[in-house]
Amino acid sequence: MKHIRNYLTLFFAFLAGTAMFASCSDDEEGGFSGETKISATELAFAKSGGTQTLSIASGTEPQVTSNQDWCNVAFVNVTQRGTYTYDITAEANTETEDRTATLSVTAGSFSASVQVTQTAGDGLIVAQNSYEMPSAGGPLEVTLTTNGDYSYTINDSWITEAEVNKARAMTEYTLHFTVSANHGAERTGTITFTLNDLTETVSIVQEAGQGGQGVSGETPYEIAASLGLGWNLGNQLDAHNNGVADETAWGNQPTTQALFDQLAASGITSVRIPVTWLGHVGEAPDYTIEADYLNRVAEVVGYAENAGLNAIINIHHDGADSQYWLNIKNAAADETVNEAVKAQLKAMWTQIAKRFRDKGNFLVFEAMNEIHDGGWGWGDNRTDGGKQYAVLNEWNQVFVDAVRATGGNNTERYLGVPGYVTNIDLTVENFVLPTDAVQNRLMVAVHFYDPNEFVLEATASEWGHTGDPAKKATWGDEDNVRTQFGKMKSAFIDKGIPAYIGEMGCVHRNDARAESFRLYYLEYVCKAAKDYGLPPFYWDNGSSGSGAETSGLFNHATGEMLNNAEEVIDVMKRGIFTEDESYTLQSVYDGAPQ
Repeated sequence: MKHIRNYLTLFFAFLAGTAMFASCSDDEEGGFSGETKISATELAFAKSGGTQTLSIASGTEPQVTSNQDWCNVAFVNVTQRGTYTYDITAEANTETEDRTATLSVTAGSFSASVQVTQTAGDGLIVAQNSYEMPSAGGPLEVTLTTNGDYSYTINDSWITEAEVNKARAMTEYTLHFTVSANHGAERTGTITFTLNDLTETVSIVQEAGQGGQGVSGETPYEIAASLGLGWNLGNQLDAHNNGVADETAWGNQPTTQALFDQLAASGITSVRIPVTWLGHVGEAPDYTIEADYLNRVAEVVGYAENAGLNAIINIHHDGADSQYWLNIKNAAADETVNEAVKAQLKAMWTQIAKRFRDKGNFLVFEAMNEIHDGGWGWGDNRTDGGKQYAVLNEWNQVFVDAVRATGGNNTERYLGVPGYVTNIDLTVENFVLPTDAVQNRLMVAVHFYDPNEFVLEATASEWGHTGDPAKKATWGDEDNVRTQFGKMKSAFIDKGIPAYIGEMGCVHRNDARAESFRLYYLEYVCKAAKDYGLPPFYWDNGSSGSGAETSGLFNHATGEMLNNAEEVIDVMKRGIFTEDESYTLQSVYDGAPQ
């Protein structure tokens, strides 16, 4: 009986235990009940990797495996309710492509897959590292493949425009840039793409174009085309104080290579470098130029040469208002004075020419600047029977003879010879072209600042046929431009004699409407200059203000653009370089501000 009681006790205990398990299985808080379930069918990891949790509710212990070594599975625990937990760990992705792994999950008859994706490591690939562009410029497409938030830098302003695309996975992008026309020597620019520590550089080599380093041609129009669009380094080497030339005397800091590089990058093709020599010249009869000063002039000429620009140097304020040694008023009244001036002129140009005689034809010598007796063309020259005009013609001949005698490249160098006060009317009426040993190498130099009320003084704020008569000068509209340039064309260009406008421009305004007329004026003058064969040189004195005498486009030391310089240069380039037949002086006229 004792054994039977023991068996019965065990039997009832078993029944009780069975009842307890069933009750627990039917309870939400109890063990597993129903079909196997997994917490996710997709897992995504960043390129840095990491660990995520995968949970599986199952009555049977699951088996979880990965088909990729970089994706690891580790069992963590199981709850009494039948939930199995696994750590899924992805290693850092150092590849440049996204990658995937598959987790296989089995539990009894149940099976499922979990897709694991991971973004790539930093990727930055350009399809082509160098491009060649024609001088005319145009669109440039750069194909870039990346998977990050990249950036780019362009080292020159003649390469522009593109949108920064934001990449996610490794994706190919076509970026659209624009290369501006090259009017100078061959040039190279770069676009550098950056993604974190990765860089890719694309180089763009653009062939040389019209204008730029090398004055050339046998006809006035060919020579004008080689000069292109000019610019003056004003109030710099021509500055002086108390009779001594000093580069910083008029507010500008010493100029640098950076400026000339920026000039070339902006589309300027020629520079005029006015030079005042006062205080740096010895006594008669040698009139020796100080070596340090001549070296500084040579250094600045070198800046132009390095940047691929044509350059003009001259003797500038030594004849200002007949106050200094180039005194045309006294020379016209006294032949002894005239002979002394000619002796010094010959001595100085002999020295200057010898220093530069090995330089190529990118360099032009200009005899003098705005020679007059203090009356700006309305002084004694009107009543002395033409004596001053005759003296200036003599001086120009002395200049030509002195330069040619130095040999080397100076035997055929292009030379600029000015008319009286560089006034168009007085030049047309009184200028005599010097005799020369070579043909078509002398260029007549004039200036154009009509009307001065609008261009220089800013007392008039509007100009041209659409300007308000109450806000503009009473003279000097578009017809004056055509008339004056037409005189130069008839007197010189049509006769095969080249000429150029050594100074022109218009001061900056701080009023949007007035500035629109300034832009119109500059485009009209430049287009007219192109049509009449007269390459223009904009006067830049480095001033960043607005109003009278504020014609700065560039900081002469750093090359930084001032005010709306880019806009100003663009309208002048349009006038000089546009070859589209639909672009005419009339079309510019029709586009005047309203």
